[in-house]
Amino acid sequence: MDGDRTGEALAPLAAAFRTGERDPTAYANTLRDRIEDRDPEIRAWVDSAKSRAWLTAEADALRARHPRTESRTDANGDTDRPPLFGVPVGVKDIFHVDGLATRAGSELPPGALAGQESTAVRRLRAAGATVAGKTHTTEFAYFAPAPTRNPHDLDHTPGGSSSGSAAAVASGTAPLALGTQTVGSVIRPAAFCGVVGFKPTRGRIPTDGVIPLSASVDHVGTFTRDVAGAALAASVLLDDWNNRRVAEPTEPPTLGVPSGPYLDQASEVGREAFERALDALANAGFELVRVEALSEIDDVNDRHDTLVAAEAALAHGEWYDRYADRYADATRELIEDGRSAPVSALVRGRRGRDALRDSLASTADEHGIDAWIAPAAPGPAPEGIDDTGDPVMNLPWTHAGLPTVGLPAGNVDGLPVGVQVAAGFGADERLLAWADGIAGAVHNAV
Repeated sequence: MDGDRTGEALAPLAAAFRTGERDPTAYANTLRDRIEDRDPEIRAWVDSAKSRAWLTAEADALRARHPRTESRTDANGDTDRPPLFGVPVGVKDIFHVDGLATRAGSELPPGALAGQESTAVRRLRAAGATVAGKTHTTEFAYFAPAPTRNPHDLDHTPGGSSSGSAAAVASGTAPLALGTQTVGSVIRPAAFCGVVGFKPTRGRIPTDGVIPLSASVDHVGTFTRDVAGAALAASVLLDDWNNRRVAEPTEPPTLGVPSGPYLDQASEVGREAFERALDALANAGFELVRVEALSEIDDVNDRHDTLVAAEAALAHGEWYDRYADRYADATRELIEDGRSAPVSALVRGRRGRDALRDSLASTADEHGIDAWIAPAAPGPAPEGIDDTGDPVMNLPWTHAGLPTVGLPAGNVDGLPVGVQVAAGFGADERLLAWADGIAGAVHNAV
């Protein structure tokens, strides 16, 4: 199966809607047709959200707010319609959306999980986007898998926990989708599905209105078909976004390759694919610096896992007391582990985030490194959908809260593989300015 189904890149689609070259209502019906055609086998979308009436009502309400006669285009082609006018967005089913139930991939009553619409969704709607529906997630964004399958091969996982969002973009049934990452749940499924995933600096997209897993390391992120789309979505979603820093020409970054025990966590086939991507970057003129980094990765992994468990136990305390028997085994085990974790482990985990960030920054400064590059996953998507794959390659960048972009980097036996690039804390604009050139170099790495 080909995961690169007919679908649109976000930026040109949004531009066509703003200028009136394309009609949002007509596109909503086209998208609904695609979902009906493709999603029965891929299962990216939550059934209750897949309503033609919902999609067309969203598009019609948008047209009423922004009628064509109100849109003016100046000599530069700019229009007064908002930047995401008419763009349908898939929303991971842990985000609250007015008018749609939140189930979080769980068996808990939707009424118990209800809450106010998330800031991320409100920002997208304010920018002219419409909500196409909810996308499947693993239970509470942990490891109990969703029914979603990989659009490139139905016998392989799309990754987790933002499986539905990644698969929706890969299958051409959404030009933009929201996800979250607490360990590797944006970058890993983006790699498995062959799309671009972006996880910003921790805190630059508010997480209110999103059911938490681990409050101090949860990140809101996005899926798009290309880097330009990721940058457009980021300009709407991130606090204090600076368009000038993206538009400015930049020299190619010096990329740090963290050799040592961290990189050894990738599979042999994954490391071979990564080396091909590095060769492609070197041939394109990028400077690569191999440096020993993350030598204490086992400690970082243990610290992060304990932090997630402890904070999940806190976030789910009241729900778990009432509905423990409705939780999946994997999530129940996580919460029970978190309840038994000492307070000192929670404190150590939270303090360790800043310590890791400082250590990576110091190493980067010492070696003249602008951004780090690493495999986006240990290898291609594992076979089967009962295992969402290992997020271990993503964990340290999430723990440190660094902005990270996942980029397609060729394939292994027909399954996509990717690289991830992490920049300094707060350097989201600079990262996305660099990412397009990096993506172009590694896209067809063989």
